[in-house]
Amino acid sequence: MTPGSAESPTEPGPSKADSGRQAGRDQVDAVNRLFEEFAFAYHNQYRKAFPNRATLDRAKKFWLGHLRCFSPAQIVRASAKLVTSSEFMPTLSDVVNACRDDRALFGLPSNRAAYQEACLKPGPKAAREWSHEAVYLAGRATGWQLLASEPESVSYPLFEYHYLDLCRQVVEGAKLTIERPPPLPRQTHTELTRKELQELAAELRRELAE
Repeated sequence: MTPGSAESPTEPGPSKADSGRQAGRDQVDAVNRLFEEFAFAYHNQYRKAFPNRATLDRAKKFWLGHLRCFSPAQIVRASAKLVTSSEFMPTLSDVVNACRDDRALFGLPSNRAAYQEACLKPGPKAAREWSHEAVYLAGRATGWQLLASEPESVSYPLFEYHYLDLCRQVVEGAKLTIERPPPLPRQTHTELTRKELQELAAELRRELAE
């Protein structure tokens, strides 16, 4: 029986690269499906790369740890795209790049670029132009004060968590919006007449005399 076939599904647990966040059941299913497609499309290469169940299980855990930042739908689309366009079995890097290209179709910047934009964008935040609404909303969910005051080791993981969730929503069809502040009322300047100036001066003198 081919390692990782549908008859013997493997549930790869999160690896150390998972940064303490456990992948969801749907992501596990997506990675299993990716390996199954590779097994059918690249039979000999697949068996050479994963000659036994232990090697396959380790590979799935490793891949899942690095693909956790993408939605299950992105992983499935990436694998489907690669098996129809690549003569040789794709590497983890190929899958990651395919997932990134998929997200780029929605105008979503990379995690790092989004984080830097959120940190550097001057206030008032809601009034500024953003590369994507998800960047602003992730920054707001993280907390602008936290982004400005905490070190990257603290702020980046929190921002990434919110940003990845928003990216997933966008890829799945959600429409994100930024609530813009109402425009400031136009200030009108009217010149006082000579009589009004005299009355104002007289009122000021009376107030000073009291």
